[in-house]
Amino acid sequence: MSAAEAVASERAEFLRDALAGLSGEAKTLPGKYLWDETGSDLFDRICAHPDYYPTKREMALLPRVAAEVAALVGPGVSVVEFGSGASRKIRTLLDALEAPAAYLALDISGAYLEAAIARLAPDYPAVPMIPVCADYSKPIRLPPGAAAPPILGFFPGTSIGNFTPEQAEGFLARARRTLGPSHFLVGADPTHDPARLRRAYGEAGGLMPALHLNLIERMNRELGSNFDRSNFRHEARLADDPFRVEAHLVATRPAAYRLGDRTIRFAGGESIRTDTSHKYAPDTFRALASAQGWEPVRLWVDEDSGFSLHLFRAP
Repeated sequence: MSAAEAVASERAEFLRDALAGLSGEAKTLPGKYLWDETGSDLFDRICAHPDYYPTKREMALLPRVAAEVAALVGPGVSVVEFGSGASRKIRTLLDALEAPAAYLALDISGAYLEAAIARLAPDYPAVPMIPVCADYSKPIRLPPGAAAPPILGFFPGTSIGNFTPEQAEGFLARARRTLGPSHFLVGADPTHDPARLRRAYGEAGGLMPALHLNLIERMNRELGSNFDRSNFRHEARLADDPFRVEAHLVATRPAAYRLGDRTIRFAGGESIRTDTSHKYAPDTFRALASAQGWEPVRLWVDEDSGFSLHLFRAP
């Protein structure tokens, strides 16, 4: 498939997903479409903002446990990172691991992925670096021979929370098939403090609204729709059973917009759910992963209970 054909295929899928999500009674858009190059850049800036606690807590915890992770997984591992983004967190692991055999970076944004690898590679000349443009919400087949055992999977941040519990089970099962016999280091967020969550997911200095409103601009740019960005405001909502933060784009007035061959109508106050972040207590997440064949090896929780790291093993 040529590059032009790949782009056309991706946009056709985007249109199908957008039409399906916006035609329902409760309007939604898949969170994976947040991550074009603009969205990835905005999230990189969000991670540096003081209100966005998960990255701060993770980057305090990961260096403290990296040597222990390296001892538990052993030398010569091939590291496979799901949702690699700017490939910054991986530096802590690569520095701690003994003679890593390869680094495979999986991300949905191809241009952002290539740029991240170009920045990272010169600092690790002995580690082969393989970018894999892939959607980890679907089955992934790694390039043949690229990740020789032993393998360490790495899913940092709180991305596991973007899945519902049922979807998280599906991801963990797919990751086990992708990685085979391996270890898997996964981040999760146990935070239930409403004030902290609203600061992090509601504003982050205006960057969080910009990230979600970029979805409107992306649909207009890539799908030829005519949504009016100024008619939508971003809102973070807390919900229970299971506990989660939902991101919504709320229409401030009634409107109708073109999308493909359909008209999408909004009442004033009607919203699009654009993302969800489930907050998993350590015992809950450990049970979720164990049900998919991942054996718990070690758990680390930061002193502020703002982040947890789980190391699992698939025999």
